[in-house]
Amino acid sequence: MSLLEVNNLRIEYPSRHGVHAAVTSLSLTIERGEIVGVVGESGAGKSTVGNAVIDLLSPPGRIASGDVYLDGKKISGLSPNEMRKVRGDKIGFIFQDPMTSLNPLFTVEQQLTETILTNLNVTQQQAYQRALNLMEQVGIPEPELRIKQYPHQFSGGMRQRVVIAVALAGEPDLIIADEPTTALDVSIQDQILTLIRDLCQKKNVGCMLVTHDMGVVANVTDRVAVMYRGDLVELGTTQQVLGEPQHPYTQSLISAVPRSDIKLDRFPLVNYIEEAGETLELDVKNHWLGQSQDQRAYSGPLLQVKDVSLRFITKDSLFASRREYVQASDHVSFDVVEGETFGLVGESGSGKSTIARAITGLYPPNTGQIIFEDIDLTAIKNERARRPIRRQMQMVFQNPYSSMNPRMKIYDIIAEPIRFHRLAESESQIRQIVGDLLDHVGLGRGAGIKYPHEFSGGQRQRISIARALATRPRLLICDEPTSALDVSVQAQILNLLKDLQDELNLTMLFISHDLPVIRQMCDRIGVMRKGQLLEVAPTEQLFTNPQHEYSRQLISLMPEFKGMSTEGLQPA
Repeated sequence: MSLLEVNNLRIEYPSRHGVHAAVTSLSLTIERGEIVGVVGESGAGKSTVGNAVIDLLSPPGRIASGDVYLDGKKISGLSPNEMRKVRGDKIGFIFQDPMTSLNPLFTVEQQLTETILTNLNVTQQQAYQRALNLMEQVGIPEPELRIKQYPHQFSGGMRQRVVIAVALAGEPDLIIADEPTTALDVSIQDQILTLIRDLCQKKNVGCMLVTHDMGVVANVTDRVAVMYRGDLVELGTTQQVLGEPQHPYTQSLISAVPRSDIKLDRFPLVNYIEEAGETLELDVKNHWLGQSQDQRAYSGPLLQVKDVSLRFITKDSLFASRREYVQASDHVSFDVVEGETFGLVGESGSGKSTIARAITGLYPPNTGQIIFEDIDLTAIKNERARRPIRRQMQMVFQNPYSSMNPRMKIYDIIAEPIRFHRLAESESQIRQIVGDLLDHVGLGRGAGIKYPHEFSGGQRQRISIARALATRPRLLICDEPTSALDVSVQAQILNLLKDLQDELNLTMLFISHDLPVIRQMCDRIGVMRKGQLLEVAPTEQLFTNPQHEYSRQLISLMPEFKGMSTEGLQPA
């Protein structure tokens, strides 16, 4: 008897435009102690399967046919009260979005201990101690201090660790992990995956691992299920599926995984398409994007970060001597030359995103200067005076779920910055620009009439990139821009960014924990830890001969994946 058995599952989303089948007919089993990876493009139905198993489909989603069994007992069709007893106790769920899956009104301690007390027969003190142990297991430093804090006081990666701790709190029999390592750097990713693998092996726990990270799949899973547009196209052992894939889509998907051992000129694309279609190429020179404003010769660095320090209050008090702070960035200095891509890597909570927000003016630094061309941004206090610079400096945020207004259609989300900065002469020109941007991030013009909730995480990230490009920026700050993207869309988006950089001389600050992507995209890399910039070096030098011990440690923990072919590809 399998721990989890899914039989002929069909999941539908009815709407006034008709019925959309997110999953057509899926059958899958997971044994005790087994980790099964579910992979595929964004929108393939991976997360939908996990949500259906625990009856958390977003309305109006429904299971149209098929059954789900847990330990031989049918759990599909249970009442809400009966299903609540299954969640947490029998099935732990690690949600894809750490920013919105924690309650902002309660401390981490309250949310962890509530889960423990609900599912385990323990005292309040025992629940607190177990919560502390879980925070330590998932790699959160100073757990006694951090457990008293609220979710907004954690970085994206730190919140993901809290979400994982909550999922493990009830000692479940089955863990459904929906992109559990999306927001995590390689060191914490290794720690979390080791924890999940040990749970499965030592406590006979089963795991459904939904991910787009082929390195993670190769290192931890026993079997792999490949999904494409709601269909299960291939299922087999990890070694067989990744080493000798049978389906054309699987072969194409694996070929698009970024190399970690060599830098290539371009990312290979997933070229399997069921129906005939043409790939749109962007002629940037003759496009609106190529008519960028304020382009002028400038000999110095486009961006200079000089001795920037920034700290946040963790414990407020009327008396200054009693206040407690966390040092998010500590005397950070670097510069970015026009036309280059500068990468920032490091653990979650190391201060990477804080620096990005300081550059864009969202966080005013306590000390130091941020200079764009020859303009000291830290000296500008008037928002109206900063506005022309804001147009030249755009940001792709880490979280595609909370960075868009859910009440606005996609067309208006992308058109808003064009209207605000008065970059187009008429509404018809705006319509053409938005349509072109949607086409070239792979969503199509028809996406403009939809709302954000109708898209998967990866699709929303593509919308975020289209919106950032809409002002024709000179500096694009990408904060984990590919964290929510599968490898096929990742290859498409990163090739697009490379093309735009070549044609427009676009400058990029690229923040990521994905070291293979960093190697492919960046000219120089800065390594951060605990708010300090430890090392800055050219990309190949950092990967082949890192100078700092922490840099060597990060690179040694990078998941290896050898399934990609370099035939026909040229090194950079």
